[in-house]
Amino acid sequence: MKTLIYTFALLVIFTVFTPDPAAATGDGEAAQKAVLVTGASTGIGRKITETLAANGHFVYAGARKQKDIDELNAIENVQAVRLDVTIQSEIDAAVKFVEEGGRGLYGLVNNAGVGAAAPMIEVEEDEVMWVFDVNVFGVYRVTKAFAPLIIKDKGRIATIGSISGIGSGPLSGTYSMSKHAVEAYTDSLAAEMERFDVQVSVIEPGNYRSEISKTGSQRMLEKGYMKEGSAYKEDFERRLNRQLDRSQYKDPDEVADAALHALFSDDPKRRYMVVPDESEAAWTIGTAVRELVQLNQDQPYEFSRDEIMAMIDEAMGKSKK
Repeated sequence: MKTLIYTFALLVIFTVFTPDPAAATGDGEAAQKAVLVTGASTGIGRKITETLAANGHFVYAGARKQKDIDELNAIENVQAVRLDVTIQSEIDAAVKFVEEGGRGLYGLVNNAGVGAAAPMIEVEEDEVMWVFDVNVFGVYRVTKAFAPLIIKDKGRIATIGSISGIGSGPLSGTYSMSKHAVEAYTDSLAAEMERFDVQVSVIEPGNYRSEISKTGSQRMLEKGYMKEGSAYKEDFERRLNRQLDRSQYKDPDEVADAALHALFSDDPKRRYMVVPDESEAAWTIGTAVRELVQLNQDQPYEFSRDEIMAMIDEAMGKSKK
């Protein structure tokens, strides 16, 4: 009996006074993986930030305005960082900020984006450059700057594209061009990051609630794109008569869930088409199929329907592996 009591006492002493290795080394904090989200102040970026934080991940939330920074800092598991993806000095400062945080960086979500609505034969070059500066070069700058940290943690990179990167329409050319570029960027980056065990995805939302249409259309209105004599004046007026705040659409919870999957699933996908209803899925997939048919039509090595179906079957099989 005395032996049993003595053994129990030793067990209690060992349990109480033995240091927790995770606490002693800081591994407990390191286990909370850190993710940087650009453009985190509103819309899709804000929803992704909130979702990641609610799931216990630590989020560095990029924002440009002090008001947004203060609001983001009030969220548990979120640390706001001033970050304009068009300003290299702010990107460099953000890298230093994350490095000094000591958590490393497992994930990056390139979300910051802008839109512009104008016909291709009337849009000014500076507007095209503005959209590309944020949507394409911003993604390039931020990813390049944070790549060493992501590689060190064998992490993940996800960029918010759009179904507009698959197909386009009137007044959407500038935005669609930038999102087409994101598609190519993703494929090349994914192939290059394979050697580092870093996986790369693009998330392609359809119509969800966000501010991008409102801000883009307001900017183009201020620039005078409804000027008299424009061959597209009526098209632009119809666009302005829509609900530009996109309040008629669903909140982007499904987009945030896709980001969560891309970052932390054991089997992330290269592409996530995330749409609110079947009609948008049909439009997107139908557009991709039409482009396939157009590519194949009357070319010297034109493939038959059966041959194309065989290619599709093979591709579907590979995507499940």
